[in-house]
Amino acid sequence: MGAFTVLFACSFLFSMLINSATSNIIYPSQSIRDGATLLSTGGKFELGFFSLGNSTKRYLGIWYKKSPRTVIWVANREVPLSNTLGVLNISSKGILVLYSSTNDIVWSSNSSRTAEDSVADLLETGNLVVREGNDSNPDNFLWQSFDHPGDTMILGMKLGSNFVTKIDKFLSSWKSAEDPARGEYSFVIDTHGYPQLLLKRGNITVFRAGPWNGIKFIANPSPIPISNEFVFNSKEVYFQFGIQTSVLSRLTISPLGLPQSFKWNDRTNDWVITDGGQFDQCENYAFCGPNTRCEMSRSPICACLDGFIPKSLADWNFSDWSDGCIRRTPLECSGKVGFLKYTGMKLPDTSSSWYDKSKSLKECQGLCLKNCSCTAYANLDIRQGGSGCLIWFGDLIDTRRSTGDGQDLFVRMNASELGTYSKMQLFIHKVSFYLCTEEKIFLFLLNSYRMESRRSLLCCFVHI
Repeated sequence: MGAFTVLFACSFLFSMLINSATSNIIYPSQSIRDGATLLSTGGKFELGFFSLGNSTKRYLGIWYKKSPRTVIWVANREVPLSNTLGVLNISSKGILVLYSSTNDIVWSSNSSRTAEDSVADLLETGNLVVREGNDSNPDNFLWQSFDHPGDTMILGMKLGSNFVTKIDKFLSSWKSAEDPARGEYSFVIDTHGYPQLLLKRGNITVFRAGPWNGIKFIANPSPIPISNEFVFNSKEVYFQFGIQTSVLSRLTISPLGLPQSFKWNDRTNDWVITDGGQFDQCENYAFCGPNTRCEMSRSPICACLDGFIPKSLADWNFSDWSDGCIRRTPLECSGKVGFLKYTGMKLPDTSSSWYDKSKSLKECQGLCLKNCSCTAYANLDIRQGGSGCLIWFGDLIDTRRSTGDGQDLFVRMNASELGTYSKMQLFIHKVSFYLCTEEKIFLFLLNSYRMESRRSLLCCFVHI
């Protein structure tokens, strides 16, 4: 019995050593085998092998030490291991390599830069980096997992594009809760025109958070917290999630394409959803078609911009708004033009826009007037009274009345039509009381004027 007890104790200790967390660094002379892990310096994150749900497939990834089921990054998301014999090591040139039991390369870091005396280091931020042994400068990292995110964004990570390294950083959903391979949805910074945040299903835009207005992305509601940073210069453009805080938080894209924000609750020892990413109809990209505005408080929720009419009246009357609206009269180039001001708006799609950070709003108007193709303009930045110039060409796509603090949008119109519109407003204001006593005149105006006027007249008629 004594020998058996000693043998059992030795086996138990050996098992604990194999499965215990090692230091935060892998040297070229070391390997991480399935069952062993790396632990970040402060103990917040852990790297190792894992399986999902009832699946026996094995993956190498990083998770929160407090929440081992919450995986924030997967190395071999497309090529799982079939058994528990996977091995991770770092070559003498600084390349991370994951081997299968048959010594096949399942995944590697594929760094464009190599160096002697390199190590792999799991940082307290959750970032797995390859660096030279004595160099901890982030600018000199040879490779980092933060440049290759999966479905999760955490503090310190960036979404966007580096114009120098040509690295694009975006979130991509898992196929399912048990399959981390890339799914249908992605969360990206689109750099066509002025950068904006998009949720895409394949190549199709599903939701657009809009451009950055100096404080936040314009769309509201949005699963993106306000405490974040947006940087756009000649070298890079990126959105950085959150501020440094002791509270664990993350943003994920679910397999169904829902952006969701979470915070860790130490009292319940679990994650709390702070935003479930449930969108209303107006958040569906271009739901009302071109040159419209969507507003959930209206019925119907889609309306043509002033001076525009439905492109297909028959479809419009059957609540098919996908074709949107066209101008009632073609926009003049040589004639006199003006602008209608819309307040509290989610600005249109900026993929075909032009911008200048140094121009004032007045200068922006002047630039728009000089270009026959310009259809609208707005400020880039709403802080300190507004600054910067954003100009649209062609159709105005995905515009809605914001449920929060939207921006002013100036839409170009022919001066003749603009004058008529102004007179209509004044006329309705002066005689609205009398219209309420004459049903025939009221109905005529109800079918002739824009929706805001119709709604105000209707309220007047009902209350009399």
